[in-house]
Amino acid sequence: MRIYKITFILILILGGLFVGPNFVFAEDSATADSSSEDAVSSEQKAAELAKAKQEIERINKELQSRKDKIKQMEEAIAKYQTSIDKKRTEAVSLKNQLSILDNRTAQIEADVELTKAKISEAELQIEALQISIMEKEAAMMRQKKIIAKMIQTINADDQKNYVEIMLTNNSFADFYNQLKYLESVYSDLGLSVKTLRTSKEELDAKKLEVENKKKTYEDLKVELDQKKQDLSEQVYSKTNLLSETHASELKYRTLLENMKKQSQAIENEMRVYEEQIRKKLAEQDKLENLPVGNTLFSWPVTSRYITCIFHDPDYPYRKVFEHSGIDLRASQGTPVRATSAGYVARAKRCSTASCYSYVLIVHSGNLSSVYGHLSSIAVSEDQFVNRGDVIGNSGGTPGTVGAGPFVTGPHLHFEVRLNGIPTNPMNYLL
Repeated sequence: MRIYKITFILILILGGLFVGPNFVFAEDSATADSSSEDAVSSEQKAAELAKAKQEIERINKELQSRKDKIKQMEEAIAKYQTSIDKKRTEAVSLKNQLSILDNRTAQIEADVELTKAKISEAELQIEALQISIMEKEAAMMRQKKIIAKMIQTINADDQKNYVEIMLTNNSFADFYNQLKYLESVYSDLGLSVKTLRTSKEELDAKKLEVENKKKTYEDLKVELDQKKQDLSEQVYSKTNLLSETHASELKYRTLLENMKKQSQAIENEMRVYEEQIRKKLAEQDKLENLPVGNTLFSWPVTSRYITCIFHDPDYPYRKVFEHSGIDLRASQGTPVRATSAGYVARAKRCSTASCYSYVLIVHSGNLSSVYGHLSSIAVSEDQFVNRGDVIGNSGGTPGTVGAGPFVTGPHLHFEVRLNGIPTNPMNYLL
């Protein structure tokens, strides 16, 4: 029996079981003094648990309030989108465009408030989880003490043999009850350890959940900053449109016509330069130098925040021409890198703000990439570049050289072309 007991305790210890929570109470032959101390301690624990429960209930009520508010905001955003979609079907006019801009501004304002509400929700969720973790850790400490007492009982009994136990009892019935008690101590110890292990796993899961919530919280704060910038650019877009047209429908139509002509001229220029460089490279057998079989591109800037998608339905001039790429938010002067190895077909440098500065690179597989609104260009035409080489710096700030007309804020316009025709860059980016 001695060997059995020692082996049982060693298995429990070596199994790493003295590290977790929750409540399983075994019978214990405590003294009157320790019983009194346990009673006081139990009252304190009960008070602490009641307080924690009240705090959790308060947080849950606040969370429900936040969820209701988030739902209302999402409904408001959906209504603004419905209004925008309706306006898109109407004839092109300055009045209609201003109405779309107003609805879009209101939608972004609501989106900003929605993100704030989500941040507040994440804060409450983290607080609730931390309280839950504190409860679990406190329960683990209580459970460890219970297990320690059980082991003390087993160790004390381990010093006696069956004859000694029989002699210390007045009758066989007392002897039998003593053995049954020891058996229950072993049983309760195993159950306590099992519960302890389960609680430890639950505690680890909650700690991981806290870390995930904290990451969500940080991501939401970054998203909030981006949306505030979206709002600023949207307000500027309306102000700039009114400034350029002087609220005149005739001037607005003239403006659109000029933009259409400029867009077509840039498009034609790109196609001509791509055809010329591919023909030249073929004649010089340089196309063989391009990596074959890799159609995935790296991102041209560190930012992944897209302010305008390919063929974006919210693009304000969609009825004049489609948005041919994606716009990546990047502060003025951010290094722009080649997304794949290739030859520079066009490096369009500008000296005015109304001029659109860009770099066109041809790749294998009849693919090419375009980097627009550059504030500076670091490569030359016919130059070979590797993936990751800096080809220039981003621009797009209104009024700066190379930004082009009707930009609302610093960003990089990025395109991927297949056989000279713009295609969705998201299908190619790593």
